[in-house]
Amino acid sequence: MKEILLSIHIEPLPEGGFLATSEELPGLVAQGRTAAEALEIAQDVARKLIESYREHGDELPPVLRTAAPASGNVRIPISIS
Repeated sequence: MKEILLSIHIEPLPEGGFLATSEELPGLVAQGRTAAEALEIAQDVARKLIESYREHGDELPPVLRTAAPASGNVRIPISIS
């Protein structure tokens, strides 16, 4: 199984919680109570969107067609109190 790094934009919502979206994968929208939960849901949504592209024979978005395998440094959210 190939893994890629997908850019995700995460922002706090005024009513609470967080929203995750991606310009690289149109249609990816995920909401969670915490940033970590929103990112976890975003991963699942991304997998399902990519599966849908493939099942329907649609071409993947350009960034995903040329994406290099995952490597390097990434930042992850850690909850602290």
